[in-house]
Amino acid sequence: MLADRLISDAIIPVRSSDPGKKALNYMDVNRVSHIPVVDESKYLGLVSDKLIYDLNLMDEPISRELDKLDTTHAHIDQHIFELAVLMYKLKISVLPVLDKDHYYMGSITLYDLARRFASLFSLQEPGGVLVLEMNVNDYSVAQITQIIESNDVKILSFFVDRRPGTNMLDVIIKLNTEELSAVVQALMRYDYNVKATYQDRSMLNDLYKDRYDQFMKFMNI
Repeated sequence: MLADRLISDAIIPVRSSDPGKKALNYMDVNRVSHIPVVDESKYLGLVSDKLIYDLNLMDEPISRELDKLDTTHAHIDQHIFELAVLMYKLKISVLPVLDKDHYYMGSITLYDLARRFASLFSLQEPGGVLVLEMNVNDYSVAQITQIIESNDVKILSFFVDRRPGTNMLDVIIKLNTEELSAVVQALMRYDYNVKATYQDRSMLNDLYKDRYDQFMKFMNI
């Protein structure tokens, strides 16, 4: 999934002639802390709420401090994983997207990125979820896949969550069926620790919310 498919219609850029308070209003409406500054399709940079307050731009045009703007951006052909890493490293809530001629095409929000990750990893597809607990040295995608698929079950997605400061992993596996008993028994025969199973829709929603919250925490914005 590339950047051009992730652009949000909600983010409206401000002009360099606009006062800082207009940018703050747009940020408040969209619950973000950055807004792109664009003049006639030319991207000038990101203005943040912190910059506006620090430089006292509430009633002043953003152009007064144009050289202080963050010029971070992505291109339309960059992959979703590149975008996630970029937003995480730079601690930005909005990522402007430019075309090959460096014209502004739109912006991606952290919320849209998280929502697309949910879609990418089949979180809303019908099926159950298994959580395996194991040491990192025991983790084998090939073996886990072989055991599960030998029971005529397909894997829709994998998540691996390593606990900070330990060698322990939680391996979260989304399957294409809610009938998990045969798969659980097969995994236990190979000494896998099945930490949890999720089959009920309400339980799955709680799990998805937890994964979303962890993703937002990972992005640290």
